[in-house]
Amino acid sequence: MANAPIERKVTAATAAAYVGSAGLLGALAAVQDHERLLEWMPDGLTPFVLALIPTAITAVSGWTAKHTPRDDASAAGG
Repeated sequence: MANAPIERKVTAATAAAYVGSAGLLGALAAVQDHERLLEWMPDGLTPFVLALIPTAITAVSGWTAKHTPRDDASAAGG
């Protein structure tokens, strides 16, 4: 099991988390002088709402990625 390949779902979710987070940080840097875009949210709630964006991207990518096929040895645990 230790030598089993990393599943596509894990790779897809990891890549999506990175891209989603980098995109969110880039968007925040671009709009930091335009506070009115986020002023409708209470200040304490803003980080939690913004954290949902990469979380949602990761969840969707993990959901849609196919499982990596396993042979009988790795499926049985060794």
